[in-house]
Amino acid sequence: MLRKYTFLSFLLVCCFSFSGLAQTYKLPAGKKFHKVKFQLINNLIVIPIEVNGSELSFVLDSGVGTPILFNLADQDSIQLNNVTEITINGLGEGDPINALKSTGNFVQLGNAKNTSQNIYVVMDAGINFSPSLGIPVHGIIGYDLFRDFVVDINYINKTIKFYDPNLYRYRTSKNTRVVDMSVIRRKAYLDAFVMINKTDEIPVKMLLDTGSSDAVWLFEDERIQLPEKHYEDFLGQGLAGNIYGKRTKINHLKIADFILSDAKAAFPDMETFTTITDFGGRNGSLGGEVIKRFNIAFDYTNKKLILTKNSNFDKLFQYNISGIDLQHAGMRYVSERIADANGVVHKDAKSYGNVQIVLQGATRLSLVPEIIVSGIRQGSPAHSAGLREGDVILAVNGKRIHRYKLQEIMHMLNFKKDKKIKVLVERYDNDLLFSFVLKPLFD
Repeated sequence: MLRKYTFLSFLLVCCFSFSGLAQTYKLPAGKKFHKVKFQLINNLIVIPIEVNGSELSFVLDSGVGTPILFNLADQDSIQLNNVTEITINGLGEGDPINALKSTGNFVQLGNAKNTSQNIYVVMDAGINFSPSLGIPVHGIIGYDLFRDFVVDINYINKTIKFYDPNLYRYRTSKNTRVVDMSVIRRKAYLDAFVMINKTDEIPVKMLLDTGSSDAVWLFEDERIQLPEKHYEDFLGQGLAGNIYGKRTKINHLKIADFILSDAKAAFPDMETFTTITDFGGRNGSLGGEVIKRFNIAFDYTNKKLILTKNSNFDKLFQYNISGIDLQHAGMRYVSERIADANGVVHKDAKSYGNVQIVLQGATRLSLVPEIIVSGIRQGSPAHSAGLREGDVILAVNGKRIHRYKLQEIMHMLNFKKDKKIKVLVERYDNDLLFSFVLKPLFD
């Protein structure tokens, strides 16, 4: 069954160019950098940006050229300047899509401003990644910010400093390496090595893609061969549709002298890339699940990457062991008893959601996001147990899920191998309980 979204492997990749150059982003005179706090959602960096005075949320995506807007339905209004119709291509199984091109827009990221930013606008309401991330996301932005600043990302503190390239000083420590990168067609590439089947290390040229939540993507060829142990999976969604492939793990990934063992890897079906005529020697990509293991600075001006190993470095790579994908699907009311038989309100009667209705001082109805099963991998523990696409998740292991964020629910469902999972769902107005055990994928 086709799945429109996936949470643990969200991906957005675009392959197009914009004729002409937007004006640059600039900081106030004498200011060294601008610091931004970001949200890290499923390995993706989400930052606040104003477009012509409207406050929006963007994924910071080093794999995209011109900024793209989508999912504007929750905006009362947004001004877009000098609009014309165009057609663009994106990765996925679908056809090219219609879009708008807008020029001369005022875009502001704190103190950093661009008075003439080019923007694409995708009008297809079906292209909306907010349900899979659990928060509103209105677009993606990349190259223009990386071009004009040294972008210094601290994944542990969840902050980014956008430096004036002339005022940035490289950090030095025993855990830091400065490596060369190349910038080709507005995207950054890094030379690395992979060991796949306990054979020799293979040199690879990899796209650095902060807009992918995945770990490693590899393109199969005479040197790079798919390991015997793998499974078919939905890898993500591009602008033109769903992306499928094989998921596996490799012995290790080597960047400079940093070695990531048992790295999660995917081999996408190459039919996805029919819109790309020249890979330029690229062998794959590195996404957020690898990049977040470093505090990383992109210096496009000098074509350098500053990598500092952080506390994420030795964490195990995360797999969707249960086989369940989730997404937000509107809102629903939940009923909670907040007082005892004597009318005394519980001290821990925490409210959830932005809308509550209290009935006779004892029961509260709260409006909370509805979480549904958006897809199930064939043959997975959840599929074998009888869960179905469209089931509304009510509780996991006895915990009512409206108390948790989407990422936290996914963690409950994939906590560790051999753990028993109990999922309470609503299906056709009936509450059903399913149980399954998380089995390792490659042991």
